[in-house]
Amino acid sequence: MRSSKLKGAVFDLDGVITRTAKVHSRAWKQSFDRFLESYAKRTGTPQRPFDEVKDYLAHVDGKPRHDGVADFLASRSIDAQPSEIDAVAKEKNSFYLSLVDQMGVEVFESSVSLIRILRDAGVPIAVASSSRNCAKILEVAGITEFFDTRVDGNDLSELGLPGKPAPDLFLEAAKRLGVDPRQSAVFEDATSGVEAGRRADYGLVIGVAREGNREELVAAGAHYVVSDLAELDPTELLHARISPLEQE
Repeated sequence: MRSSKLKGAVFDLDGVITRTAKVHSRAWKQSFDRFLESYAKRTGTPQRPFDEVKDYLAHVDGKPRHDGVADFLASRSIDAQPSEIDAVAKEKNSFYLSLVDQMGVEVFESSVSLIRILRDAGVPIAVASSSRNCAKILEVAGITEFFDTRVDGNDLSELGLPGKPAPDLFLEAAKRLGVDPRQSAVFEDATSGVEAGRRADYGLVIGVAREGNREELVAAGAHYVVSDLAELDPTELLHARISPLEQE
């Protein structure tokens, strides 16, 4: 960090604050597998099913829906039309919202605890997510009031900004908080989000490797990687005493 005190903190939502990454992954699998089965029948080209871990992390995690669809289908050498990409994205969102209504939203208590500590210390907090459902998820989880501002997929669309790994989402979050990114921290579980945090020049980008993807997060540019935010010392974080990659 380039400051003696943390000035702002920006948290990704899915996989960092809420336990919704697996719900997203399951919804993606339902949508992609339907498309892949139809594509295979139509073209005579066999397609293996969507992998809820490998494909999710590599191609869709942390990205706007349409970008995720395009990236995954490109990885299968499928030249999809915009209408096909839109159809898969819409179907995925329908599956996702249905699963949320059925299962509710769980939070990582360690993340909520850290947010409370930072807020009590006077650090402004933002949630920054590519999801257009961010507000709904915060409301269902009962944590809307924990954040001073929210930047989500709806804002990206309205402002005409690119999604992660572009830095715009996190730059907009810092702007709304009124803080210098170089004196602030980003908490991300996706490689695209870590890359976005680094490109936005945040002083501390913390990767959260809940899926055993530590090496990928480090390669994407994370300064520090944990498997859960409970591993962080709030005092060291507040006073910017966490050295980049000071870990085994």
